[in-house]
This record gives sequence, structure tokens and C-alpha cells, in this order.
Amino acid sequence: MKYFLSSLPQAILRCFKGYNLLWQFIAIAITYILVVTNIDWYYFIHTRSLGMTYVFFPAIILGGLLPIIIPLYLIIGGYFTKKKNSVVLGWAIAQSAIIGSIISSFYKFFTGRIQPNLSNITNDISHEFNFGFLRHGIFWGWPSSHTTIAFAMAFTLIYLFPKNKIVRITSFLYALYVGIGVSISIHWFSEFVAGAIIGSIIGIVVASAYTTVLQNSSSANV
Repeated sequence: MKYFLSSLPQAILRCFKGYNLLWQFIAIAITYILVVTNIDWYYFIHTRSLGMTYVFFPAIILGGLLPIIIPLYLIIGGYFTKKKNSVVLGWAIAQSAIIGSIISSFYKFFTGRIQPNLSNITNDISHEFNFGFLRHGIFWGWPSSHTTIAFAMAFTLIYLFPKNKIVRITSFLYALYVGIGVSISIHWFSEFVAGAIIGSIIGIVVASAYTTVLQNSSSANV
């Protein structure tokens, strides 16, 4: 808990330094391209399918619940079983999820992008932004918080367990499922892409901060 709190501000700042900041500009540039070339709208009108809705709708629920359930399970379970590495891992995942929420909400505060209208596939609103200060809330808009958080959690695990193929593949597939799921429902395709890029940055930053801590805790459990 102490390390979680002390490292949180620095981790947020590191997401906006060096190559990490460059990648965020790349996410913005890709979004611009997807919007002006109408790829966002093309993707939207060609993913209207009842079958796809059934398959991917759970992504919204999973993307909202697992960032809470998984860290709590690891932290509380680790305390009761006296597995320090489980507790540390839980705090690492919690930190990546919280930073993902903070950064995605920060961008939404200023961009105010209008969300897809699922009941209207004839009026192209994919170009509509409300740039300014809190002009469209922080729930909807660019980038996708679900995707940002999912990829942040996934890349935290991927980089903390580089030799564990099951963890790496499962984590990435989870993030991809959440991202695609929201991109055909409550978000535009570019919001999924941007969220994946920004979330990956966050995950790598958090993992780099927790690598040594997790290794030390694993040694203590032996």
C-alpha cells in the first residue's frame, strides 16, 4: 500500500515523458487520420450485427468489473494466505487501472467527443468533438476508458511475467476483447485504438516500477 501511494504520482508523470509522450502524440495522430478518412464511420456502419452484439456485449461489463475484482482478489487473498507477491501484484494491477482511468478521463475532459448513436446509422457524427472544458462529461469520448484500463492491466502482466505464455496470451486477449467490444457499441474505432496505445504505455510504466518489488516479494515467499 505504501509503495502504491508513493509511486503513483511518479508513474503518472512518466507516462508523459520521453517516448511515452511521443506515443501519446501518435495515438492522437492516428485518431485524426481515422476520423478525417471516415474510417471511424465506415467501421461503425459495418459492425452493426446482432450476432456481434451478443458476442461482444459482455466486454462492457467485464471491462468495468474486472479492474476492481482482480486487484481486490489478489490483495485480500494474498493477505489471508500470506503471499506477499500476490499482494504486490494486486497493487500493481490496481495502479495501472487507476492511472488508466485518470489519464483517459483527463483527455475526455478536454475533447468532449460525441459517442456513436446506435439507433441512427445514417447520420455521420463521427467527426463531432466538443473541445473545451468538460463539455461532454468524462464517461463518453476519446479515448476509451474501458480499453485504456484493459490494456494497462494486460501490459502490466505481460511485462511482469515475460516468460509465462499463458499469462501473456490471456491478458492480451482479454484487453483485445474489451477493446473490440466497446468499439462496436459505446465507442468509435479510433477511441479503441488510442486507448490501446495509451493503456500499453501505462502498463509498461507500472510494470517497470513493480518488477523489482515483485521479485523481492517472490523471494520472500520462498
